[in-house]
Amino acid sequence: MKVLLVHAHPEPRSFCAAMKDRAAAVLRAGGHEVVISDLYAMRFDPVAKADDFASRRDPEYLVYALEQRHAFETGTLAPDIAAEVEKVLAADLLILSFPLFWFSVPAILKGWIDRVFLSGLFYGGRRFYDRGGLVGKRALCLITAGARSSMLAEGGIHGPLEGMLRHLLQGTLGYVGYRVPRPFVAWHVPYVDRATREGYLAALERYLSEVATLEPLPMPSLDRFDAAMRPIPSGNREG
Repeated sequence: MKVLLVHAHPEPRSFCAAMKDRAAAVLRAGGHEVVISDLYAMRFDPVAKADDFASRRDPEYLVYALEQRHAFETGTLAPDIAAEVEKVLAADLLILSFPLFWFSVPAILKGWIDRVFLSGLFYGGRRFYDRGGLVGKRALCLITAGARSSMLAEGGIHGPLEGMLRHLLQGTLGYVGYRVPRPFVAWHVPYVDRATREGYLAALERYLSEVATLEPLPMPSLDRFDAAMRPIPSGNREG
């Protein structure tokens, strides 16, 4: 299996980085090919802009998604974007490794998604969810959090983590067709002792050993919706 591990933490000695390193080591020991994009180390530019396209479909007015399509078709994407797109397309499994910032991803990772998940190639028209451009591939998230697990659970003060991260798990990864299991989370990381951190790393190894069989989160199916994206009554669905 080919794996792309996209890591987004500004501190190379962080526990998040330790999780990234352990994940890569475990997967490689299992015979998998692992490529790492360490966004901070790469100084990846997260800003979507007109300069991302060497040739413009419309030089007068920037519609970023349409220019993504044109640039991919004409081979005129900025080199840093093209390199990451190639890595994503080559990977059977995408892993996003990041600390939880404001119930979301760090800005550099959001910018990577904005620039790399190309309109027309990854999604477009009715090509999303189970008809998305990356159907057949898997994606998962490795997350470090300052919060306690009880705070982001059913009945907790914030509610379940999957709800907070729906924009990422469903609205991004599921949207382009990935099968997405529940994230692996190391909780309360800045405040726990070394033994707890070692326990997290051992749990991560177990999680990754089951990666091929992890149950994916439920996602919408376009078979349940009509051309206007209205729900089809169950009695009227084909099959």
